[in-house]
Amino acid sequence: MLALAKTTTKLVALRLCLLTCSVFSQRRCYAAARRSEALTEPLVSKLPSGLLVASLENYSPVSKIGVFVKAGSRYETAENLGVTHILRLASNLTTKGASAFRICRGLEAVGASLSVTSSREHMVYSLDCLRDDFEGAMEYLINVTTAPDFRPWELSDLLPRVKIDKAVADQSPQIGVLEKLHEAAYKNALSNSLYCPDHMVGKISVDHLQQFFANNYTSARMALVGLGVSHAAVMKVGEQFFSTHTGFGAPGAVYRGGELRVQSGGGLVHALLACEGAVAGSAEANAFSVLQRLLGVGPHVKRGSNITSKLSQCIAKATTQPFDVSASPLRSLSSKSALISLCLQVINAAMAQVTAVAEGSLTADDLTRAKTQLMADYLMSLESSEGLLEELGVQVLSSGAYSSPQTVTQSIDAVTSSDVVKAAKKFDESKKTMSCYGHLANTPFVDEL
Repeated sequence: MLALAKTTTKLVALRLCLLTCSVFSQRRCYAAARRSEALTEPLVSKLPSGLLVASLENYSPVSKIGVFVKAGSRYETAENLGVTHILRLASNLTTKGASAFRICRGLEAVGASLSVTSSREHMVYSLDCLRDDFEGAMEYLINVTTAPDFRPWELSDLLPRVKIDKAVADQSPQIGVLEKLHEAAYKNALSNSLYCPDHMVGKISVDHLQQFFANNYTSARMALVGLGVSHAAVMKVGEQFFSTHTGFGAPGAVYRGGELRVQSGGGLVHALLACEGAVAGSAEANAFSVLQRLLGVGPHVKRGSNITSKLSQCIAKATTQPFDVSASPLRSLSSKSALISLCLQVINAAMAQVTAVAEGSLTADDLTRAKTQLMADYLMSLESSEGLLEELGVQVLSSGAYSSPQTVTQSIDAVTSSDVVKAAKKFDESKKTMSCYGHLANTPFVDEL
């Protein structure tokens, strides 16, 4: 028995050695291919079903696949508010082709991971797996995105998670004030929250989920994106599994402006002041982004002061307290004051700085610095596979094409001082939206600014 045990141990050790050598051999092969083959730009194709397929072959041993769907919270209606929150949490539940247990164990068996994120625009399903296990891992991504099987008892089990998510969001001033900003800024679509409203918790039924899935999870509203995989392999998957009927069009978001205030205890005031922005990818959007960097996007170092921020500089002159000043995607100004009595001075000082830029107080050095910071932030966001996949998927799904980093940086560099001044004037003169959270006794209303 002892001899048999020793023999078995040797066989197991030999097998592990062979597996290890195989993995290292594969890595060397991919590395050799990457050195011998020139890296190309991402390939983008559109199938007859309307599905957009994009891929970038970077010869990585790890593949990353993403399914981008135009199914964010902006597509919810008054009858199914919160359905995207439930859908995001239900992504790992039983489908028509695999049970929740099989999905979990199957992904673990091949060393893959599946994650789901959502925004007001998109629902994104991301799969990470070894390149050689691409076909096996894709089975589960396909099941989750094309054949969910919503079961009432599984949805009931999700209620505690929904309540926890909502409670965490309600207790976070940063999340709460941003949610209120969108609710005040728009009449429809983009005013919908990322979280299930309190009055809808427990009321989202199987019929709501099935109807929302049928209307939005269609090939014409989806993009299949792959990194570290051949374009032919991604095309094959798209043609075989994502050829469904086309869905309805996207509702337009109507900007209205307004104000929402949430009174709470504590000594902090979180205030957001915004105007209507520009279409993503447009020249005006680039001008707003440069203005954002010119004013300051918050410290790049944790608890740093960001001395180059014009907003930080002007607020420091108006007060004796340090402040964290940043800008949100809605081109907004954010102020946080430890002394609530200074809130009026903080907001007025920030608005005065924007007005100064609108009046032409902009030097060539400031413009160059802002454009350099914006280009650096953009290029650094593409260094990770997650950032590159998101950029590729969002671009392809929104415009049907991909703009290379060189093209994007050139468009940023083409922004002139007059473009930035024009963007500042739009913020200064347009109808404002304001949301506040905290001790609001001394916080001004939007019509007082």
